[in-house]
Amino acid sequence: MTSPLALDAPAGAFDALPPTAFAPVAEAPAALHWRLANFNRRRLLPALPGPHWRSELADEIAARTEEREFLDAERRAVAEQALQAPLRADAFVAWFEALRQTGPGQGDPLFPWLAQHATLHQMRWFIAQEAAGEAGFDDLVALAQLRLPVRPKLEMARNYWDEMGRGKEVGMHGPMLALTAQELDIAPRIETTVWESLALANLMLGLAASRAHAYHAIGALGAIELTAPTRVGLVGEGLRRLGVSSAGRRYFHLHASIDVAHSAAWNSEVIAPLVAAEPRCARAIAEGALMRLAAGARCFARYRREFGLDGSGQAERGPGLVPGGCHHALIHCAATALAP
Repeated sequence: MTSPLALDAPAGAFDALPPTAFAPVAEAPAALHWRLANFNRRRLLPALPGPHWRSELADEIAARTEEREFLDAERRAVAEQALQAPLRADAFVAWFEALRQTGPGQGDPLFPWLAQHATLHQMRWFIAQEAAGEAGFDDLVALAQLRLPVRPKLEMARNYWDEMGRGKEVGMHGPMLALTAQELDIAPRIETTVWESLALANLMLGLAASRAHAYHAIGALGAIELTAPTRVGLVGEGLRRLGVSSAGRRYFHLHASIDVAHSAAWNSEVIAPLVAAEPRCARAIAEGALMRLAAGARCFARYRREFGLDGSGQAERGPGLVPGGCHHALIHCAATALAP
């Protein structure tokens, strides 16, 4: 029997690509991700049609070509590990959930250090960097759920409704993070954000905005829900230690608990039925999850270097921070921060 998910899939949509099929990204990453971050900022803003649409379209094609080359390179980096993922739904979900312990970036010593030792200056810098590393989770879910089957679509709708505060502005998750940024007096600028954080945001939006990467986006979003709670909890502890108000910490305390339930529902209601209906999409979901976790691990390693920490979270030098202090980019106030 033909899988219902395969009916609309173009020929070769689920074919595994050999490593040689991926286009390399040869350019210095900082320049690339600065351009992509600026493209993505313009990309989602509501606008009006103008007379220069041909040149704007040409610019978009150039930017999306760079984006695709970047995504291909990120896929290439995790392709071998993703081949280990089972294709049977229950076994795949078990493999996916094990990423909470075994995935890239899990157990990083940065987070206990933030909870126990970071100064307010260092925490401000960290929050700005992490917020820059995620496009708004609500918007990413909205993009990723397009034309999915009913059961996964309904769960993603429930997730989105939670992000929207269940219709109450006071409960919206994005503005909660904006309150944290306001209290910490963070002044955002893309050009002073480390490229690893920009790459994380570019990865997530690139996956969610491309229907060719729809299953990758589902894996990446599921990885956020799976691995966020411990990290946001530790950051919340650090903020409390530093005297940040309960309102300024609310985003982190909320996600330390709600994402546990979100993850269980995502795995059972989104991932499991998709893999059961079309086992070939398991590979793409696995790649997306690993891409997201690897991008988070890359950020954590960069943050530790900026703070003068080694791989165990011990200081290699005095308290560090990159030049420019705390004035770094908070690109999307609706960001889902701190998830690897």
